[in-house]
Amino acid sequence: MRKLVYYVGVSVDGFIAGPGGEFDFYPQVPDMVDHLRAEFPETMPTHIRPHIGLEGAPNRRFGTVIMGRATYQVDIEVTSPYAHLRQYVVSRSLGESPDPAVEVVPGDPAGLVRRLKDEPGDGDIWLCGGGVLAGQLLPQIDELVVKRYPVVAGGGLPMFAGPFRPRAFTPVETLAFSNGGTITTYRPAG
Repeated sequence: MRKLVYYVGVSVDGFIAGPGGEFDFYPQVPDMVDHLRAEFPETMPTHIRPHIGLEGAPNRRFGTVIMGRATYQVDIEVTSPYAHLRQYVVSRSLGESPDPAVEVVPGDPAGLVRRLKDEPGDGDIWLCGGGVLAGQLLPQIDELVVKRYPVVAGGGLPMFAGPFRPRAFTPVETLAFSNGGTITTYRPAG
């Protein structure tokens, strides 16, 4: 069965983006960037891949991406940000998809995930963001891969938004990088 993996960057204080969706404040260092390019090449947007030496690179982990409307519309000019993956956008307000390669799902993200998990797949399912969608899908998350950057945002969009609903996870691996950032993989406890 395919897994739903919330692979996300976050500040020390738990924000995935600033109040206006900003995420360019995360400090990047070569050793972390090299690791991400080698282990998660499919998480780099299609239009950027040729500029960073990843054009034609095979997907290593994910075959499908699910994102909320705000995550999808980070760059309004790019209508198929992850053309090398199956793309789903969960949105009640987006309406018709602006691109035939992107399927808009107007509701029931949990049902979508259950259906995708049951399909034979070409890799796991990447929950790309945002925090509201992650909050809705918390019971379906099989793994967290948290890129924690050594910066305090002070406010913005939280990693999870929604009702108070604690769920325990266990860290299974932590990698540290030269800027003090870490990538920690968690799996549900128990």
